[in-house]
Amino acid sequence: MLNSIYNQWKKISNQDDFLASISLGIFMISLVVIIRLIGGFQYWEWFTFDLLLRLRPSEPTDERIIIIGITEEDIRKAGTYPLSDQQIAKLINTLQQYEPRAIGLDIVRDIPVAPGHQKLVKIFENSDNLIGVEKILSPRIAKPPKLSKDKIGFVDILIDLDGKTRRSLLGSLKPENPQDYGFSFPLKLAEVYLKKDGILLKNGLNDPNAMRFNSVEIPRFFSHTGAYQKTDNFGVQSLLNFRNNVNPFRRLSLEDIEQDKFNPNWLKDKVILIGVTAPSIKDFVNTSAVKSRELPGQIYGVEFQAHVVSQIISAVENKRPFLNSWHEIFEYLWIIVWGLLGLMISGFIVSPQNSFLTTFLSAITLAIISYLLLLIGWWIPLIPSLLALGLNGILLASFFQYQRKVKAEIETRQLTIENAFTTIHNGPLQTLANLLKNVKDQKIPKDHLLQELDILNQEIRNVGENLKLDSLRQEETLLLGNGSKLNLNHPLHQLFYQVYTETLTRNLPNFITVKIKARSFDPIEDNHINYQQKRELCQFLEESLCNIGKHANGVTRINATGKNKEGFYYLVIKDNGFKQFSNYEGKGTQQCQRLAKNIGGTFKRECLTSRGTLCQLKWPLNPSDSIGQKIRQLFK
Repeated sequence: MLNSIYNQWKKISNQDDFLASISLGIFMISLVVIIRLIGGFQYWEWFTFDLLLRLRPSEPTDERIIIIGITEEDIRKAGTYPLSDQQIAKLINTLQQYEPRAIGLDIVRDIPVAPGHQKLVKIFENSDNLIGVEKILSPRIAKPPKLSKDKIGFVDILIDLDGKTRRSLLGSLKPENPQDYGFSFPLKLAEVYLKKDGILLKNGLNDPNAMRFNSVEIPRFFSHTGAYQKTDNFGVQSLLNFRNNVNPFRRLSLEDIEQDKFNPNWLKDKVILIGVTAPSIKDFVNTSAVKSRELPGQIYGVEFQAHVVSQIISAVENKRPFLNSWHEIFEYLWIIVWGLLGLMISGFIVSPQNSFLTTFLSAITLAIISYLLLLIGWWIPLIPSLLALGLNGILLASFFQYQRKVKAEIETRQLTIENAFTTIHNGPLQTLANLLKNVKDQKIPKDHLLQELDILNQEIRNVGENLKLDSLRQEETLLLGNGSKLNLNHPLHQLFYQVYTETLTRNLPNFITVKIKARSFDPIEDNHINYQQKRELCQFLEESLCNIGKHANGVTRINATGKNKEGFYYLVIKDNGFKQFSNYEGKGTQQCQRLAKNIGGTFKRECLTSRGTLCQLKWPLNPSDSIGQKIRQLFK
């Protein structure tokens, strides 16, 4: 596996346009980051955020919160709306008998609604656990008269650009009086409820501008929290972790209270919210984060306030997490990491189908991670990360695939040319070089000259015929200089024996003086060696022997050996002839060096101390054994 990854990295990193591919991948990531910075993904991220919240496991009903809803039936029975102060006073008096911890009146009472106004005022003055409402943002609604400031909370709701609500406003300066700081209606109810347990509302410790109850600090919303971009974060805001349940709170109607259709324990020591749950009044909050039992995509305003109360109390008493997000730097690093993963997938996986499958599985993994983190209160960027992964893992894979196709075509053509050159070099050119030398030295009779020319003619024809073969047969065969063909399906050491025997039968001048022909080739595991490498190894041996036949004057001994030693194979050709050694690197030498590099080995040719030449090719028997060394060399 490691060797495969290394080979693929080496292959793509050696391409001329590799940097262009990397640059395109980085451009894709940068584009995603820039689009997110300007808020281009806000709506999609909000949609996904709501979806993941809605897909969470169902939570138990919060028994500490009771909603007394004024229903359509209650309004018909009363004969009018709004309900009179007398009816509201009677309801509150009834509820107080069951000793709730807090009662929240989420019904506007800025002006008297006769009859019974004085009765309601008296209740306002005498009820320490009663919280009324006001609205501090435009359009403003005043608080109920005669209700002290510490018993008032605002019910303003923050709406995002898509019309949905995901944040709660907990505290803010009042626009009509910048010196007056107000708290929200649900925060005041939670404060009254927790105060009975000695838990007080204080400023945050980690964030002095935040709010906390004991050690539980409510995380503040900032202008770039989560998917939000440049959002007004006035006052103290917090993301709302809706309670995920079709029935998050127990609900009773006004008629249920009047007719005693409830268990008294449902009210004792609880937080009671009185509000309207009649569709005709249109007190709705838009949200897709929870499953609504009556209004798809909407909940009643009093339900929204109950969710905020429940979030605070549950965090303090049950350690239920608030919703938070990473710092911006970590969010964008997260996006970049997934984009780089997509780049790696497209670069290392050759098959388009496998690349798509790997990208798809990675995307599923990312979605699962995002979901699991949201369960513990962390909102991380899913949509931009998926996009960065997908663009680089799928679209860029197509670009890499096109590159590989073009490169493969070029390499095939180049390989055909190199094979043709090597075949010609080891065959006709060797004969021609010997013929030219003899003609130049005037050592060849006319009859012998004609014979040599006839041999040269036949060798050229053999090369031509071989090049006409189909690609499959060419891949599996090797044409030697003397016209013999080798089947490359045979074991490599057997091919070496055949090459040695066939080459020494060629009519090269210095082979005439050879008296000792020694050869010994150890068997070699060649499963990792392909046809082309087999061909080039055999051609290396053939050329080394031909060089002796042409240049090693007075040679009497040729020794060719192949040895397994310490994880390497040594192919060595030695002779004892006289030969002028030159530092000039011809085509043959360059091809030997290229072959050595391709199989992860080394090549050397040197003069021996007394006389003769040594030619050696060394390569690892198992390429993965030297993988560490290769990687170190790659990054030098």
